[in-house]
Amino acid sequence: MGLTADQIAIVKSTVPLLETGGETLTKHFYKKMFSEHPEVKVFFNQAHQFEGTQPRALANSILQYARHIDEGLGALGDLPAQIIHKHVSLYIPAEGYPIVGKCLLASIREVLGAEIATDAVIEAWKEAYMALAGVLIDAEEKIYSDRAAQPGGWRGKRSFVCFKREIESAEIMSFYFKPEDGKAILDFTPGQYTGLALNIPGQAQEVRRNYSLSDAPNGEYYRISVKKENNGLVSTYLHEHINVGDKIDMFPPAGHFLLTPSNKPLVLINAGIGLTPTLSMLNHAVANPEHAGRKIIYLHFARNASVHAFHTHLKSIASKHPNVEYYFAYEVAPEDAQAEQPHFVGRVTSDLLHKCLPEKDCDVYFLGPKMFMATVKALLKQIGVPETQAKYEFFGPAENLDCPMAGKAAPSGATCPMSGVKA
Repeated sequence: MGLTADQIAIVKSTVPLLETGGETLTKHFYKKMFSEHPEVKVFFNQAHQFEGTQPRALANSILQYARHIDEGLGALGDLPAQIIHKHVSLYIPAEGYPIVGKCLLASIREVLGAEIATDAVIEAWKEAYMALAGVLIDAEEKIYSDRAAQPGGWRGKRSFVCFKREIESAEIMSFYFKPEDGKAILDFTPGQYTGLALNIPGQAQEVRRNYSLSDAPNGEYYRISVKKENNGLVSTYLHEHINVGDKIDMFPPAGHFLLTPSNKPLVLINAGIGLTPTLSMLNHAVANPEHAGRKIIYLHFARNASVHAFHTHLKSIASKHPNVEYYFAYEVAPEDAQAEQPHFVGRVTSDLLHKCLPEKDCDVYFLGPKMFMATVKALLKQIGVPETQAKYEFFGPAENLDCPMAGKAAPSGATCPMSGVKA
């Protein structure tokens, strides 16, 4: 039947309520859904629930959808693609959408109350949700089908065997996987990630997570590089229990944070474990003719040398390829004066970016902790890099990166209120 003009007006009328109480609504929604349908918990990282990032992300998604419901999903930018690819990477079935819809509508009534969430409001949001769910289901099904039809492709789970693991730093371990059946694997685009399905002792149900593919596509294996997080359920399990010969189930690669061919200089900026997708991009770019001769800047931020992963590899690439420049920064200088010194000490600043970026008209890909990303996004805009050429992704739920200093001509030394990082 579809949304009527009156229903569109009703949905848009709820925008002020979502602006002030959206997160309260989504927290109630998740609590209700997990209580009534614990089977869906497999698709959610419970740490994101505890931190509040998942409810905030959903609240923002609902708010943006309501604001632009009369304009179509194109008005939401990358948000639909982010949602679709995260769903695909964890193989979320279409059968889950009715559960979400039922719990969301019930939460709207329970949180807002019957006087505000009238039958007309509930019916309007029901139609709005069904319209959105239909689009997402169709888009996800197309990706599932396309992945399965490609050479080396598959649908759902596929068993892989760990054939190598390497220590990359004090907290990062790389795992190399080949398919148990010995057949071909699906190609991917640098920047994408894969989903894992794990049965962890002590957990009542299967656990699913996605991790960036940290090496260039090669047709033989997938590599993920995992930081062992404090109290991280899956990262700890991988570091301490997945050894050579062990098997895990994986889903086909997904993701829309993609390295695309261009004649513009390529700048890869990352912090901490945020280096994994950009490492895949770099490895691919230096070996692929479509990026031949392209100037490449690789800029990595780490707390110190002990947690600095892939340093030797990155230096080797820069030494072998004259078009590649590699820089790294530590928060503090090494105490040992004889130790290798970083190119920069401290956090990202406009002066630092001015020194490293070859020109404003470049393609920049950046990833790292949220506050780092917020600062980089603001600084890139400040120094004149076109926003359409500054690309980023979140490892977890999507969040707002608009630092209050964004778009302002903040002088060098000004501090971003969101991050405490000086410009």
